[in-house]
Amino acid sequence: MIEAEVLQAFENSKKIYGSPRITLELRKKAIRISRPRVARIMRKAKLRSVVKKKFKVTTDSSHKFPVPDNVLDRDFKPGILDAVWVSDITYIRTRQGWLYLTIVIDLGDRKIIGWALSTTMKANDTVIPGFKMAQSRRPVTQELIFHSDRGVQYACNEFRWLLEKYPLITRSMSRKGNCWDNAVAESFFKTLKAECAYQHKFTDKEQAARVVFEYIETWYNRKRLHSALGYLSPEEFGRKLNKQNIAA
Repeated sequence: MIEAEVLQAFENSKKIYGSPRITLELRKKAIRISRPRVARIMRKAKLRSVVKKKFKVTTDSSHKFPVPDNVLDRDFKPGILDAVWVSDITYIRTRQGWLYLTIVIDLGDRKIIGWALSTTMKANDTVIPGFKMAQSRRPVTQELIFHSDRGVQYACNEFRWLLEKYPLITRSMSRKGNCWDNAVAESFFKTLKAECAYQHKFTDKEQAARVVFEYIETWYNRKRLHSALGYLSPEEFGRKLNKQNIAA
């Protein structure tokens, strides 16, 4: 029955998807169905997708470190991999206290290529290990813009010295108080909070770490349909982009 297929697709999405993504998942299985019909079935079964909440800023830009220009200038579609990485930090609540999640996104395929989960906001625990993971997965071999907000972790000497070891990297930072200059990273955090963090009441930091790992590495990067990528997952879009660039 088509109702069972809709329910299964909803369950497979971790009860996250609304009717547009459920429709696309069913069409991938050669099931011909319209989005309005999927929406009606979901309403009847009382299936509701999660809703993103307003994002709260954690940036501490009250520092005296040099701030580079906004080189990225909201050009969020480079068309190739490893041309622009964006990064940001957010918080995750647990009953044992706060955790801080740093992520690095390749704008080419919107994949989370580096991340770090820490109990402090120090650069050595946040942005430095996050960048090192990204660089180990996708070594810097061409000119690359690394964009972030003006947070002290990104502006401090330790992180600046690390990036200066890579002459192909150009640093870029958002304008003061302008979250839209780093909109892709902000959007990911809204998605993660709605689909992951707000769906759990983490009893301890170890549980939170396991859930965040599973969300990023097995769900978001590999399976979650991304509207900005034509409803492909980051991995699917990355493969498609590589094929197009090779053919060109």
